Amino acid sequence: MNKFAKEITKADLISFEEYSKNRKTLRKEIVNYKRNRRVSLGPYANFYFESYKTMKAQIQEMLYIEKGGDEQLKDELAAYNPLVPNGKELVATLMFEIDNPLIRTEFLNKIGGIENKIFFKVGNQKIQSIPENDVDRTSAEGKASSVQFVHFKFTDDQIASFKNLENEVLIGIDHNVYNHTVTLSSEVKKNLLEDFN
Repeated sequence: MNKFAKEITKADLISFEEYSKNRKTLRKEIVNYKRNRRVSLGPYANFYFESYKTMKAQIQEMLYIEKGGDEQLKDELAAYNPLVPNGKELVATLMFEIDNPLIRTEFLNKIGGIENKIFFKVGNQKIQSIPENDVDRTSAEGKASSVQFVHFKFTDDQIASFKNLENEVLIGIDHNVYNHTVTLSSEVKKNLLEDFN
């Protein structure tokens, strides 16, 4: 696998039979890989940072579950390739994980537009989130989706600052209802460095 691959193709995937045979091991590997690509923020928000490897695993799993073959593959590639970092960005799936459906609905109704209020702070520089543009993640009524897809586009200087292990890297949300910031652990920071060229 090319460490800096930006797009998944059919040629990158293993066969349905091979995936079925090795699924348990492959899923265990991806769970271990994702462990240091997850950041919790406040009581409900969890960021899952995506990569070529996580998106490839997601596509393989969707093909396994739905058994849609080549026709499904086109849709999966179209859905997941935009979430593969391009070498100058970090990409995250943000999930608001609330077990109680009443509390979840009430919370999501209050955080409309939150997808535009997410940021990284590297040194004294702020990198604002750019929501994935496939679908609106806040309804016309102001209800946010419990799942958000966001990109953080970095300049070369910001990447250099991120790579400097002495610099603190924070991720935060500055929505008036959900305002939290957390410092990335060294393990997460080191793992995310792989997403930059």
